[in-house]
Amino acid sequence: MDIQGTVKKQIAILGSTGSIGTQTLDVVRANPDRFEVYAISANRSIDLLIRQAREFHPEVVCIADESLYQPLKEALIDLPIKVWAGADAIAEMVTMPSIDIVVAAMVGYAGLRPTMEAIRAGKTIALANKETLVVAGDIICRLAQQYHAPILPVDSEHSAIFQSLAGEQNNEIEKILLTASGGPFRTFTREQMAHVTAADALKHPNWDMGAKITIDSASMMNKGFEVIEAKWLFGVEVDRIEVLVHPQSIVHSAVQFRDGAVKAQLGAPDMRLPIQYALTYPERLPSDFPRLDLLLTHDLSFEKPDLERFPNLALAYQATRRGGNIPCVLNAANEVANLAFRRGQCGFLQMSDIIADTMAKAEYIAAPTYEDYVATDTAARQIAEAAICKFYS
Repeated sequence: MDIQGTVKKQIAILGSTGSIGTQTLDVVRANPDRFEVYAISANRSIDLLIRQAREFHPEVVCIADESLYQPLKEALIDLPIKVWAGADAIAEMVTMPSIDIVVAAMVGYAGLRPTMEAIRAGKTIALANKETLVVAGDIICRLAQQYHAPILPVDSEHSAIFQSLAGEQNNEIEKILLTASGGPFRTFTREQMAHVTAADALKHPNWDMGAKITIDSASMMNKGFEVIEAKWLFGVEVDRIEVLVHPQSIVHSAVQFRDGAVKAQLGAPDMRLPIQYALTYPERLPSDFPRLDLLLTHDLSFEKPDLERFPNLALAYQATRRGGNIPCVLNAANEVANLAFRRGQCGFLQMSDIIADTMAKAEYIAAPTYEDYVATDTAARQIAEAAICKFYS
């Protein structure tokens, strides 16, 4: 509680050292009278985690890599901070009674379990980890309804859709228009893409993101994941979700209603805006974020994505239509292929081949349980890794 008597929201940040996590801390830093950091976690970035702990003095600091527990504990020994380690500890951390909002910003499949535990504890979820809904959207939505846990989107596109739906109550959505920048290779031919490196793919033209999501953006798998995420968040079938390439990243997404009206949310490409909106919803706080000057916005262009040059987007639509555990297979294979590309173990175009091969070979489960998703993730990774060893070693 601050000196005016306002109760501060207690925030837990899963993945506090990543791009979304650090920008969430920017929002907290700018609004010390509204937010307090109660708990933070990281995978392996111990030095930054220590600096964050010393600045924000959370109740709990947790590192996923258990081998780093002792150096983390020793670095914070002079502070009254609980130091935990491991996946079980992260899952326990998010259930602590004092926490109001959990910012789910861990990268990849690892974010699924702690997000589920936070939902079961009735926390408000500020969701940045799209893989959680990609892998197990049916379970996540069912749990959120059962435990009355609001899920507020942090992704700029889904935040834009969420904002466009404000005040629309039960008005029927005709179509969701999901925008994509097109990434660094938007104008490349397949021949050119055959020779790009991970360093090339990490040069995103508009957004500053982590390595994994930046590669996913370059391959348009990130947009495929966002299609699946939109299906679950807004209850719209995949055939009514249209991807539009919008190189300027000004229109963050839009909703078309059954009367033909289109509502869109525009803004400068700055992730702090959707992060802050998720933390303060339904209120809007003042900020010093860059303003969009429409007088300087001379060109807003849109084009259809080329599914031949970017087959990952087509694979995501295919996985969504098939349903069951196949989106989980898609995610696992992509995580393996993405890492292999970053390590120089396969080419940019081969990522799609690895994913398609894994989807074709993985066992199909029509109505998976959580345990099925865990087993599917493990099996799909093994298939994808075998494909890399067979074709690209």
